[in-house]
Amino acid sequence: MNINATLWIQWIPFAILAWVTAKFIWPPIAKALDERAAKIAEGLASADKAKAELANANKAVESQLAQTRTETTKLIGDAEKRAAALVEEAKKRAEEEAAKIIAQAKAEADQQVVRAREALREQVAVLAVKGAEQILQKEVNAGVHAELLTRLKQEL
Repeated sequence: MNINATLWIQWIPFAILAWVTAKFIWPPIAKALDERAAKIAEGLASADKAKAELANANKAVESQLAQTRTETTKLIGDAEKRAAALVEEAKKRAEEEAAKIIAQAKAEADQQVVRAREALREQVAVLAVKGAEQILQKEVNAGVHAELLTRLKQEL
């Protein structure tokens, strides 16, 4: 056997195998590899798109959180102002009520002073009549001398 003939004989099945592989086996494999590469590229594009959407969503969330914080701060400030206003109003009402109570107490005290003066006048008038009785050594008739007693009360 000649080595050249063996190489040519081995070369024929190899060429047939290469042709069959190139014609029937390689195109489906290449197609599958291309489809897989397209799916991977699509997946990477989707991942990039999802990252971008996530970044946008995070920005939106941060923006909304900042807005919510601002609104919350405003609401708290408004509530504090309202509470201060309510406290001031309550203080004002309490002061007005205290002033009314003090005015009523003063009016009542004035009335009691007037009543006490009237009572003292009555007592002084009675004492004056008794003193006059003793001085004159006779009875003074209150009914007869009512006008005199009234003038005496007013003078006191």
